[in-house]
Amino acid sequence: MAREKEAEADAEGAPELSYREQLDFLNPIAQPLASRKLTRKLYKCIRKASKHKQIRRGVKEVQKFINKGEKGIMVLAGDTQPIDVYCHIPIMCEDRSIPYAYVPSKSDLGAAAGSKRPTCVIMIKPHEEYQENYDECLEEVTALPLPL
Repeated sequence: MAREKEAEADAEGAPELSYREQLDFLNPIAQPLASRKLTRKLYKCIRKASKHKQIRRGVKEVQKFINKGEKGIMVLAGDTQPIDVYCHIPIMCEDRSIPYAYVPSKSDLGAAAGSKRPTCVIMIKPHEEYQENYDECLEEVTALPLPL
């Protein structure tokens, strides 16, 4: 019982890693990586989209809707291990001209979606309530250079 309380206190008191510290845990395939500023914009857009139920999260769900032809911005976590779990998603995005970017942390990505669980991939769908923010993110993500 005492150990559980200590673990909870440690988890609450632990400072979150900065953007630069999170970069140490990236996978080799995490390209194109969103800048610190773009990462914040994407998290903000994900928060707004989740309020309106306009996100798809998790590899299976995202993969299903990519195959159905749904469009949006794909946001992948760069610190997912093993990479075999989601390494096919960027290829699917490129085949269907869906813009995608990596952010450094799966736990921050899950938190932005309003979940306590980390998630490795989220698709943000467009909606009129946050269209301006979505368009801004879409423009910046499409401007990122694709890996060779």
